[in-house]
Amino acid sequence: MPTHFHAVVWLDHSEAKLFHIGLTGSDELTLHPHLQTKHLHHKANAIGSGHAAPDKHFLEEIAAALNDAGEILIIGPASAKTELAKYLHEKHPAVGKRIVAVEAADHPTDRQIVAYAKQHFKMAPPRVATGTAG
Repeated sequence: MPTHFHAVVWLDHSEAKLFHIGLTGSDELTLHPHLQTKHLHHKANAIGSGHAAPDKHFLEEIAAALNDAGEILIIGPASAKTELAKYLHEKHPAVGKRIVAVEAADHPTDRQIVAYAKQHFKMAPPRVATGTAG
């Protein structure tokens, strides 16, 4: 993947979509956990939280893909986004310190993810030639 300064990660517990964004476009990478989580139901008086533990290998793959990003935006529904941010801060502090925001986002399209990131990073849209004849 070419080096771009900005990266956005959208993730839930079943996949992560990473976009490295630059002035000339964006590159996408989709990762999936090795062990798909099943829905767990917590019962009263049971030990444990009823939540599946984060897939460490999945988080390591995301960390490796973000290694060359200058600024990182993490978005997604539920707790996966905060689990990733915590993991990066604890296990990969050099990457973790480049996280600029962790925000809630439902299930946007790829184009919406990139557009949201460009707005967040205040990236100007590309200039379009008007083609006026003189």
